[in-house]
Amino acid sequence: MEKRKQSIWEAYKFSIILIGAILIGSYIGARFGESAKKLKPLGDLFINGMFTIVVPLVFVTISSSISAMSDMKRLGKILKTLLLTFVGTGMFAFIYIFCVVKIFPPAQGVDLVLETPEALKTLHTGEQIVRALTVTDFPELISKANMLPLILFSIVFGLCINMIGEKGKIIARGLDALAEVFLKMIGLLMYYAPIGLGAYFAALVGEYGDKLIGSYARAMLIYYPLCIVYMFTAFPLYGYISGGKDGVKALKNLISPAITAVATQSSIATLPVNLEASKKIGIPKDIREIVLPIGATAHMDGTVISSILKISFLFGVYQIPFEGTGTYLSALALSVIGGVVMSGVPGGGLIGEMLIVNMYGFPPEAFPIIATIGYLVDPPATMINASGDTVAAMIITRVVEGKDWLKKNLG
Repeated sequence: MEKRKQSIWEAYKFSIILIGAILIGSYIGARFGESAKKLKPLGDLFINGMFTIVVPLVFVTISSSISAMSDMKRLGKILKTLLLTFVGTGMFAFIYIFCVVKIFPPAQGVDLVLETPEALKTLHTGEQIVRALTVTDFPELISKANMLPLILFSIVFGLCINMIGEKGKIIARGLDALAEVFLKMIGLLMYYAPIGLGAYFAALVGEYGDKLIGSYARAMLIYYPLCIVYMFTAFPLYGYISGGKDGVKALKNLISPAITAVATQSSIATLPVNLEASKKIGIPKDIREIVLPIGATAHMDGTVISSILKISFLFGVYQIPFEGTGTYLSALALSVIGGVVMSGVPGGGLIGEMLIVNMYGFPPEAFPIIATIGYLVDPPATMINASGDTVAAMIITRVVEGKDWLKKNLG
């Protein structure tokens, strides 16, 4: 019995410490209110450290994995399966939240009085897509604000190294060594995570703890539990598809990424923790180092869920029936755009919310309503986005490696 207790502690030690630190931080924030904001610099140290490392980490991991591949058919299979998996899980998330908002309208009984914003900028969707995929100068690549262009550049860079044959091997080995260095840096930074995340939560709860009270309470009472239910229903289903009962058991490794995602509200900042979690699960190096960086900007099941909630909330506020095939299809399209394209644009969340307001012809006063909802739904949405990347990588590994991949890679 003692051995079992020790093994459980060893398996969940870091997650337990993280949860404990966050609970303590949340209590401090609730107890001391605005005064707890003084702890924010301690949290910013951790967040900034993650953001500093993540850009070079994305570049070297993707480039090294692709440059070292001897089988280009495998790369093609990974990318094809990635696309199908991302679309499939996104559709499942859409159906899930659609059913929920039809049964429990999030804006029922809402009485909001909000100030009108000065002006809304006109959206140019084609221009935004170009900005999401490209930059105008090379230095702009080296920024977390331009992750999709960086990922595309890294893929092409790795392919070119691979294509030049023997001459490229020395570069491929160097990139692989650099990837190990940055992962080691992440390991060192994670020792500070309990302090950093605890302080960050103290500041967040101290400053925004009362935001859930009032007109938005019903929407949040629907949204937060459904996110948890989604993780405890959809993720085990995906885990079982990817590896049977062992795949479901492997989901215990998602605790640290999920906690980090809630605290940082950034899939990009959670990427290093996700890479470590996927390594523990046994996802092959080439798959995790290609799928997870791409997933951090393009696999957004949580954003799909939050987008449909925001759209249905606006419809309810303005007493417009949320119904009709055209409405449903446009909501699906907007949620996908918000989850994929706009995630690669600076301020993409607000741009996506402006797009929703303009697309449906809501008055400008609708923008602060949806922007506030956007802020409140972001933590659990990011939790689903980020931890869902690892689950998607498991499904992709099942297709690429076969049904016994877990036993083979861990055994």
